[in-house]
Amino acid sequence: MTPADLSTTVLHAVRRAVDEDALHAPVPARVRVERTRPGGRGDYASAVALQLAGPAALPAREVAEILRERMAGAPGLGRVEITGPGFLNFTLDASADAAAHRALLHRVREQGLRYGHGDALAGAPLQFSHAREVRAAVTADAVRRLVRAQGAPVRISCDEASDPDWARLGVAVDVHGRPPVPLTEIRPVPAGATAGELLERLGPDATRWGLLRPAGHDRALLGDGLLVQGEGNPLFLVRYAHSRTRALSRGAERLGFTSDPGDPAGAGAPALLAVIADHPAVLAAAAHHRAPDRLARHLEAVAHAFFDFHDAASPLPVGDEKPSAAHRTRLALAEAAGTVLAGGLSLLGISAPPHL
Repeated sequence: MTPADLSTTVLHAVRRAVDEDALHAPVPARVRVERTRPGGRGDYASAVALQLAGPAALPAREVAEILRERMAGAPGLGRVEITGPGFLNFTLDASADAAAHRALLHRVREQGLRYGHGDALAGAPLQFSHAREVRAAVTADAVRRLVRAQGAPVRISCDEASDPDWARLGVAVDVHGRPPVPLTEIRPVPAGATAGELLERLGPDATRWGLLRPAGHDRALLGDGLLVQGEGNPLFLVRYAHSRTRALSRGAERLGFTSDPGDPAGAGAPALLAVIADHPAVLAAAAHHRAPDRLARHLEAVAHAFFDFHDAASPLPVGDEKPSAAHRTRLALAEAAGTVLAGGLSLLGISAPPHL
């Protein structure tokens, strides 16, 4: 069961409680679930009962109990507990979880770099405009890529003639000049430098990451740290994690085996599986909120989870070990992480080299 599946399960419980007159409150559009924090119980938690308590005129713990009764026996859900003032805590069913993990790895393998793409924004064409400024142009370009990945046709307009150096950053503008009809404006904090200046000092990939990684209302950090070849540089961390997954595949090929999604349970695996499963929801949210920084932060989380997993359980045999089913499954998980990293970097307009 993925976080999206669990969110849907909780939402169905809310609808059922309302339909049965056990709960008198508006049904929310979506229910947020998140990984249990340190010291909590189970795998995931939700504060939906606290959100519904006021409109329902009931104590939050009573709302939580109403919802827990209606989630009993849900496929993939092992145990539901109530903690604190009314938090719902979920423990997933281990056997169903293993099947879901196998299905997830198969899905990533089948969809490749399009894993996480969808039709959340399918419908009327979207139109965006931006000022003649490098950060606005790069952000608009990333938003274009994200909303297209969610099924929306999009057109980008610049208030004035574009800077010729933008093309070296992979930026294209469809229309020049302020259009007669007001469009949704993309206005991040200006970078304070031109595209040419940034390209000369940082190159295209580091420039795009430096412009896109901070939230639009924050100042872009465009120092030489973006070029540091070390894990303290988030861009290097993400790209190195991707290149490491490719190196693992090459190493396995030399040893005569390939990946095979089995039961990826093991040290470090749950956290990596969770962020891979979250990828479609992250892409949809980044497109909906016009926020490429959400995707950049997610890629950092995937990279960290990959290295934790890799350090705890090597996908390649060590010493005199022979390749086993466990190695093939770990390799499948590592390759899925690499696919997510490469696909995410592509949507940000940043290259993902196989060697680094």
